[in-house]
Amino acid sequence: MYIYDGTWEDLVKVISWLLKEKRKPFQIKEETQYENNLLTPPFKPVINKENVIAKNYFPKEVLKISYYVFLSNEKDKELIIYYFLLNSLKYQKNVLYMRNLKCVNKALTISNRVSREAHKWKGFLRFKEMQNNIFFAEFNADNNILGILANHFKKRLPKEKWVIKDEKRDILCLYDQKNCYFLEGKEIKLDLNINNEEKNMEELWKSFFKTIAIKERVNKKCQQNFMPKKYWPNILEMEDEQ
Repeated sequence: MYIYDGTWEDLVKVISWLLKEKRKPFQIKEETQYENNLLTPPFKPVINKENVIAKNYFPKEVLKISYYVFLSNEKDKELIIYYFLLNSLKYQKNVLYMRNLKCVNKALTISNRVSREAHKWKGFLRFKEMQNNIFFAEFNADNNILGILANHFKKRLPKEKWVIKDEKRDILCLYDQKNCYFLEGKEIKLDLNINNEEKNMEELWKSFFKTIAIKERVNKKCQQNFMPKKYWPNILEMEDEQ
């Protein structure tokens, strides 16, 4: 049983150490998720530059897929990443085409799932302008994609101040027109009162959404295929449909 501090950087270091030392882990767990067990006591390796494989030794595509697996809610994601990186040492970029290997197939499948969810939220996320002229948006995702969304909207809205909140994990990203800061919900209090102009715009948008709809052609099943119900609580135009 090997443990890490819960960050992507530390996980890569621990896995690199395991690969360098040619050790096969039974489990790799985040410290906060570890439960005391006399049969499998935890081990935190002492890591330095000499006893780990350099991060840049792994292909960029392999590290990106591994990172997306890390962001997932998969139960044994750390072991999946370990075996995926282990095979990448042998096959390098070619490992991406070796779906016959169980660990590769799992890593690619999970990575694609995380990527698809992040892509959908890039389109579905709705910002509201608060009275303090800060834009606020919240979402509830299966996977920990706040960092992906923050990087996307940092490029899309570089001159605005905004906050994005992951409701499920109670973490926020604050952007001050220059840098992104990630905080836990309990660390900050937000004034979430929207301004009058925003209220008017919301009413106008809802009215427009209803007006352009053709009652005779409404197809709820088709609508849910393109916009699944799990996204509705965070989408303004669907508030009255829930």
